Amino acid sequence: MLYLVATPIGNLGDITLRALDILREVDYVASEDTRKTGMLLKHFGIAKPQIAFHEYNEERAGQHIEDLLKQGKSVALVTNAGTPAISDPGYTLVRRALAASLAVTMIPGPAAFVMALVLSGLPVHSFTFRGFPPRKSGPRRHFMEIDKDAPHTLIYYESPYRLTAFLKDAQEVLGDREAALANDLTKMFETVERGTISSLLEWVERQAKLRGEFIVVIVGKDKPTKMDEDEDG
Repeated sequence: MLYLVATPIGNLGDITLRALDILREVDYVASEDTRKTGMLLKHFGIAKPQIAFHEYNEERAGQHIEDLLKQGKSVALVTNAGTPAISDPGYTLVRRALAASLAVTMIPGPAAFVMALVLSGLPVHSFTFRGFPPRKSGPRRHFMEIDKDAPHTLIYYESPYRLTAFLKDAQEVLGDREAALANDLTKMFETVERGTISSLLEWVERQAKLRGEFIVVIVGKDKPTKMDEDEDG
């Protein structure tokens, strides 16, 4: 059996009891970063052989994991944080296992974009998760143009090194919409900034140094926030 096991996005207390049970029971743990996963396993007193599985070795490692599964072994796939396959390695392994008629299941748990969406104060009943945008401005703007007229709340992941450029492109393409930035969720310095894209851009430019990946949540086109709806009602 292949288990996709969600792990904490920051606070280790967020791991589920079922996730711990599976990590203790499986034969192998496939890890995006064996060092980071090793720290997680050690924290909970779990000792398991690890298999490195990341974007640079997905084909080779995927074949190895498939072979183990065919031998009747059980493997838990984890990423550095959050849910496997959500902007992290995992999709190709799931496809491989399904194509080989191997059993796959998931142990649900944290996903950073879900927490950011709920905390943003923007509409949550309909949204589009877009993951990481292209690194360069031209392709990034085209990436945003696709959703310019969508009524759904938009969610992106972005590096701290490209956040300013991302927000400038977003304001240019989408307009100065309501938005939120989330960073260090579940950690000591958890931050959620809310406002317009322009005000968030000003906030970012005032920071001495940005650390860690950011989640950017932007309201859909002409979509009122819940606060507006309450006032109208």
